[in-house]
Amino acid sequence: MIRTQITAAPLARLHTLDIEVLDGLHEIEAGSLEKLTDHESHKRYMGTVISWAAGDLDRRMPAGPDGHAFFERFDAAIAQVVERAERRDHGTVAVVSHGAAIRTWAGLRADGADHEFAARHVLANTGIVALEGSMDSGWTLIHWDGSPVGGLTLADPTAEDPTGRDVAAP
Repeated sequence: MIRTQITAAPLARLHTLDIEVLDGLHEIEAGSLEKLTDHESHKRYMGTVISWAAGDLDRRMPAGPDGHAFFERFDAAIAQVVERAERRDHGTVAVVSHGAAIRTWAGLRADGADHEFAARHVLANTGIVALEGSMDSGWTLIHWDGSPVGGLTLADPTAEDPTGRDVAAP
């Protein structure tokens, strides 16, 4: 995901880190709702992912994945991040992903955030959710800031891409 790498770049530069792309951290596939921007499609997409955060993993995105598929891939990617961090003796890691994926995963996996919390707390591009814990003991929400890093003045709701770049340009 190019946008995700662009989002991660300033943090990586600041801390002299490499950006690693893990397939399982990509956004939630929208199935037949992909590229639809009408209110009803958005409502159906968010209704599906929030139902997953509530534990209804059998519910399926129209012509797309169910909650089991999403959590299996996202959990596996988080486990890989944790394992790499432990191997390198890093106590803190940053994961950059799609807002709905983060909201959904944290809504089911983190104490202090449930599906109702996840439904009410939008994550703008560069919003931050901070968790403590482990794959074995579980995760606890310690911070949720849905506003863009740098403040709302940096958000351009008319931009084709959250970075404001023309994604079709070379």
